Amino acid sequence: MRFLLRLNVAVVGAQTEVYATCRYNGGMRSSAKEFRLTEQRNPSSQNIDRMSSLEIIRLMNREDRKVAAAVEREVPAIARAVDAIVRALRSGGRLIYVGAGSSGRLAILDAAECQPTFGISRETVQALIAGGRRAITNAVEGAEDSVKNAVKDLRRAQLSRRDVVVGVAASATTPYVLGAVKYAKKKGAATIGVAANRVGQLMKLADIFIAPEVGPEVLTGSTRLKAGTAQKMVLNMLSTAAMVEMGHAYENLLIDMEMTNQKLEGRAVRILQAASGKSVSAAEHALRSAGHNMRVGLIMLRRGLTLQLRGNCWRRRKEICGRRWASEKTFTQRSLRTQRSQRRARKSRSEMRQPDGTKSES
Repeated sequence: MRFLLRLNVAVVGAQTEVYATCRYNGGMRSSAKEFRLTEQRNPSSQNIDRMSSLEIIRLMNREDRKVAAAVEREVPAIARAVDAIVRALRSGGRLIYVGAGSSGRLAILDAAECQPTFGISRETVQALIAGGRRAITNAVEGAEDSVKNAVKDLRRAQLSRRDVVVGVAASATTPYVLGAVKYAKKKGAATIGVAANRVGQLMKLADIFIAPEVGPEVLTGSTRLKAGTAQKMVLNMLSTAAMVEMGHAYENLLIDMEMTNQKLEGRAVRILQAASGKSVSAAEHALRSAGHNMRVGLIMLRRGLTLQLRGNCWRRRKEICGRRWASEKTFTQRSLRTQRSQRRARKSRSEMRQPDGTKSES
């Protein structure tokens, strides 16, 4: 038997490449096969370093067309994940994203948008990223390789069995994400995996696995490209569908959004006008009279009601929010039940704190 190692040197432009060819018995060539699609080379872009700007953009655009089709193939799994999230939220639990690098930053983006878009508390949807706050804008060396830190972060968040944990990792092999999902399962929480590779430990660990396989990137391993786009689309679907089912939309209007600037105040007026069929001036007056509570403002417009200010209290507000609105849409009833459940869960987590300010490790 003979083992031959041949060293080859190739000059490409100004670069010198050195590579080895291994032969066993003078025949078979052996090589380490990369099983993750996101780490493989894309044949279409092997000459990207010699393309013009227009050629590069056209290539990327062609590759991006694969993303929506890949996400479409995962629609049944995404729907099951939404149902799991809604069950968790209705029981007073939270949606907790966990990720590293680009995947973690996408998770933080989605979580950050939920509060102003749907008027929920920051606790309801949150995201943990390997390396903490610094990793949002900077690469933190070795952060994604720490299973220990994943467990530590979830303990700090006081993970409970009522919560649902979504592990986001393009490779499906990130240790930080795998550690978080393992710990979540140990605590009895529902788990969802979002990746861009179907082969990996995350698929085995998560209760529900979502993997839009978009194929190799135009720059090998740069998963902020197609894989990142696919993950963003999936996260959009998870949070949006869940919040709609939780009652945070009236028809297709954002009835609970926070009005934090003039643009959003104008949008709120247009929402009330569209939902009630009244004039702009009537919508503006109702919004002011309701203390910028869009739900109350809409009921005033639909029912022709008025509110009288007495001290710091809005008279009849409880009646409107409780009885009147229930006859209009069932979504408010669901929201009120969820809010009560979430308040009980927050109270329970607060009671878990020890007298010295630390948290129990139960």
